[in-house]
Amino acid sequence: MNKYSFNKITLVQYIFIISETQIGIGVLSLPSDLAKSAGSDGWLSILLGWILCILASLFVIQIMDKNPGYTLIEILSAYFGKWMGRGLSVLWILYTAFAASVAMFSTIFIIKLWIIPDMQDFILMVLFLVPIYMVAKQGIRIIGVSAELIFLVSIWMPFFLLFTLKDVHWLFLLPVAKEGLLPILSTVKSTVFSFLGFELAFILYPFLKDKKSASKGIVIANSLSMIIFVSVTVICYIKFSPDEIKDYAYPTLNLLKGIRLPFLERLEITFLSFYLLILFITVIPYLYTTVLGISQLCGKQDHRNVLRIFIGLLILSSFFFSPSSSQVTRLGVMWGQIGTCFAYVFPVCLWIYGRLFQLVRKGQVQ
Repeated sequence: MNKYSFNKITLVQYIFIISETQIGIGVLSLPSDLAKSAGSDGWLSILLGWILCILASLFVIQIMDKNPGYTLIEILSAYFGKWMGRGLSVLWILYTAFAASVAMFSTIFIIKLWIIPDMQDFILMVLFLVPIYMVAKQGIRIIGVSAELIFLVSIWMPFFLLFTLKDVHWLFLLPVAKEGLLPILSTVKSTVFSFLGFELAFILYPFLKDKKSASKGIVIANSLSMIIFVSVTVICYIKFSPDEIKDYAYPTLNLLKGIRLPFLERLEITFLSFYLLILFITVIPYLYTTVLGISQLCGKQDHRNVLRIFIGLLILSSFFFSPSSSQVTRLGVMWGQIGTCFAYVFPVCLWIYGRLFQLVRKGQVQ
């Protein structure tokens, strides 16, 4: 019997975990980030980033197909031996821990900026980590169920942005590629960061019931994220002028400030309150990956003790660290740079090494 059979996830849950992890914080700031380097052609960079993301994702699935039933931590030990495998595993765990921490602190910063600026960070940290802990401690199956529920609860949110399509200027998108291809290509590095989250397939794959559909599932997840990124970015570009959008750190929320309903004010606050659910599902998979990896390295079956320690460290750090806007931006850039190595470069290198490893092992057997 597969040791993960008690904690399986469906293909739909697998898709939603990856896609919702990707959307997270990126969809709030991506239009502005792209406009600063590629102008109104930034949406084209999203398409190029999506292609790179698909290619990297398929490398991840190829690796996991050769090692069904094992997580990345176990594969690294098999490929590189006990000590080198553990060293690489520690680097992977540090990356996912950093990603979870940055996502958590960025969420708190956004909430303070838009909703409750006078609330202390450690209070928000405690309030947010309680539901996160309740989900993460139950394991990947409950995380998958939560991702499904969050999709159903938030499905209305992208369509709500259609209310902003008044007094828009489609000419802001023209001419296409007016600055040439170089700005578009140079901006791809920002879009590949927004697609981070697919690398969690290294951990999700062993829990997937229908492993034959893993490639299809990850392509669908990446494509859902791409559609949302492009839609939100284009709406921002036709609503704000090319210069105006650069002044907004989170233009997606600024869009909502222009919507007026007779029964509701400050719509962006209501929107962001629901969007917290998606921000939670950005943190939870990275957090679970971290504590699962540590537990596997320590030979423990139960990840809950490690989870409690890690959450305690996050709460403790919030007493001493309250990031400013520039610090949140720098942390995001660092996450993007490190994530590019672990999500795009690392799978390709590991795939090549895995092929060589299997060829050598076959030769030894013969």
